[in-house]
Amino acid sequence: MTTMPEGQRDGLEVLASDHRAMEGLLATYGPDLEPEEQLALVERVTVLVVRHMVAEEEYLYPVVRGELPDGDALADADLGRQAAIEATLNELDGLDPVNERFEPLVRRLTDEVAAHVEFAEGRLFPGLRERLSAERRMGLGLHLMSAKRTAPTHPHPEAPDRPPLNKLINPGVGLVDRVRDWLSGRTR
Repeated sequence: MTTMPEGQRDGLEVLASDHRAMEGLLATYGPDLEPEEQLALVERVTVLVVRHMVAEEEYLYPVVRGELPDGDALADADLGRQAAIEATLNELDGLDPVNERFEPLVRRLTDEVAAHVEFAEGRLFPGLRERLSAERRMGLGLHLMSAKRTAPTHPHPEAPDRPPLNKLINPGVGLVDRVRDWLSGRTR
């Protein structure tokens, strides 16, 4: 049995852990929450989802394209799901929770995230588990965690979603987002 170095995780487990966190946060949403709580919850979900999507775009999808039969089609299909999620996050950005559009958008986001999770865990992960060695999955985990640390915290639909441009642009955009978050008090 191979032991894992401290702090190193299987990339598929990193992503599945993100999925559980997204689902858990979205499950706590409800109209009974105070508007400030609803807004804070959506902001937390946004940061988590955007960082997750950026990491997948930078590292997961290139592996999917290279390792899975029909990898290009599979990656493109999930990128389409991510584009829908990003559009919903953009609609929610800055929207007051008392606005009549807010709750339906959160429900739509919940459905879109569920569709992404089902596709990734049902279609992508099983094939990658078969084709990638434990060492490659650990290396993928390191890359994913690193990408999430420097990723943007807001959706940027105009940003490239494929290497190499996304790997060059995302850290800079992420820095700008984190400064914006700090100045606005979003992350305090």
